[in-house]
Amino acid sequence: MITSFKEFIDQESKKEYYINLKKFVQEEYQNYRCYPPYKNIFHALSITPLSKVKVVILGQDPYHEENQAHGLAFSVLCDKLPPSLINIYKEMSDDLKQEVHQNGDLTYLALQGVLLLNTSLTVREHLANSHSNKGWEIFTDNCLKLLNEQNRPIVYILWGRNAISKKRFLNNPMHLVLTSSHPSPLSAYNGFFGSKPFSKTNKFLKEHGVEEIKWIK
Repeated sequence: MITSFKEFIDQESKKEYYINLKKFVQEEYQNYRCYPPYKNIFHALSITPLSKVKVVILGQDPYHEENQAHGLAFSVLCDKLPPSLINIYKEMSDDLKQEVHQNGDLTYLALQGVLLLNTSLTVREHLANSHSNKGWEIFTDNCLKLLNEQNRPIVYILWGRNAISKKRFLNNPMHLVLTSSHPSPLSAYNGFFGSKPFSKTNKFLKEHGVEEIKWIK
């Protein structure tokens, strides 16, 4: 039984798909500018231990411009917030009836047990989805299967078609799966706004005796 993300990564690293993926990623980082910084590829899995995960928010792939991605889905280390994150904050404010004045760094959520996981953990600069279908999806699907085995309350927040497709791995009756359209400006008005994922998550956690997430600092 795997008890940590380190054990999980060690197990995956012995598999053929991962060996090929690692070779591809190393070559990409040697020949192109890629994100997040190499040392932060597994940041989400290192900052939020498996035993502490209460919530999983699934993104697609990292932001692909300079000074944005740092290994946590939807989180940035820059002043200019991406449109999806602006919409996440807008829904957070509307849902929780509080003003949001936050800088884009979602580390404070990761430290509370919110696993901010992208389905692809790397990307080449300026090229969205450039590292898709290279093996990362196998890795993160297996990570979701591991999370599904955890017999304690966990909430999954799946935004958009790509994330919702992962629902097939999530059948633990102790868990809650919330789905809606993506916070991207292209789809936010098709069901993301008004979906209230933050209050629904906290209601579920509270009902199961788990400390709620402080979504707004």
